[in-house]
Amino acid sequence: MLTELFPRMHRRYSSLPLLGPVLDEFAMWIVARGYSRLAVRRHLRAARRLDRRWRRRGHRSLHDVRREDLCVCAPGHSQDDADLAAGAHQLTAYLEARGLLPRQTIATPPEVAGYQAYLTELRGLAPSTIVQHVSTASQLLQYLTGTTPPVRLSRLTPAAIDGFIEAMSVRLSRASLQHTVAQLRSFLRWLGAQQCVPSGLHTQIDTPRVYRQERLPRALAWHTVSALLRSIARTTPLGRRDYAMLVLIATYGLRTSEVVALTLDDILWRRRVLRINRRKVEGALLLPLTDGVGAALLDYLQHGRPPQPTRLVFLRHRPPAGVLKPTAVTEVFQARVRRSGLAIPFQGPHCLRHSLAVHLLRQGVSLKAIGDVLGHRSAESTCVYLRLAVEDLRGVALSLPPYDIDSTAEGGTR
Repeated sequence: MLTELFPRMHRRYSSLPLLGPVLDEFAMWIVARGYSRLAVRRHLRAARRLDRRWRRRGHRSLHDVRREDLCVCAPGHSQDDADLAAGAHQLTAYLEARGLLPRQTIATPPEVAGYQAYLTELRGLAPSTIVQHVSTASQLLQYLTGTTPPVRLSRLTPAAIDGFIEAMSVRLSRASLQHTVAQLRSFLRWLGAQQCVPSGLHTQIDTPRVYRQERLPRALAWHTVSALLRSIARTTPLGRRDYAMLVLIATYGLRTSEVVALTLDDILWRRRVLRINRRKVEGALLLPLTDGVGAALLDYLQHGRPPQPTRLVFLRHRPPAGVLKPTAVTEVFQARVRRSGLAIPFQGPHCLRHSLAVHLLRQGVSLKAIGDVLGHRSAESTCVYLRLAVEDLRGVALSLPPYDIDSTAEGGTR
């Protein structure tokens, strides 16, 4: 690989004292991740500079290099030397993948580890829910450690808990803070059962007031949704992918996690059925594969999808190659909204799910059918969209009795 990239100077790289024996494999590893040859050359030049800096620090073998050496030799800010910073980042990932650099592990406090085992083995919560609970527990311990003086769990007071909630409220909305308080109560209840904190602390936490259905569902007019989809140019692989993802959400009301989890096996072409694995409700839902969705998926699979050894439908189009995360769908939605120039005030694609529900409701589709498409367990979850059917609500309003001003003036006020 080095001879192809540097036909005349490949020996300058292969003869490096520290990185020379692994640079050829390092180059092939970067190419396999989807980077261009120009980018690979830049990373190799950065590796050569890192090798020189390590030797100046007294290292005689690659096994002597530690993560601290990578941090010291790399620029403090990525913009100070972008090529060197990127090369150090790629080299770190490669050495970790090959077992040549010990992975950086963060010690988990025993209280958090025990709480995680309790949530998994006894309560049986979903993995995503456990991650949220563990994150809140870890943040609480970090906050208590960072106070002056540090607060021990055995001497934890309601005032210290209120300080943590106040610090979290700076960046969280009332609804999000309510979830954090619920997770905090669960952690304190478990700590109290383990006699790590004074008992009863979980009952002394106040929660922000959030009124039921105080906000309307975030729905767009259907012509706005159609205009957004039409604005996506499907002349590039990236455009075909983005259009296919957003048209799936607009047609079936999928969540971002369901979009990125879609596999080639879930598209049953001969049966004209789309199988959606609903992680939130732990079940599969079979939906009819419409002509529009089928054409969008087929166009992307034939002319846009990168050739990667995975059964997932939607993949990254920028290096490093790999699968998408749910946050990537949100970034796609935000980017497409900016390019379209439409006045869409919402920041996430979940508004397309709400828009579909309201659109179906105005088309006369029953609440039961809408709930089945959206994957709702109860009709109560679907009824929130009734508040947006303003024209239908006007039709069921009772007419007021006639109001006679003269008779009221003669008889006086009642």
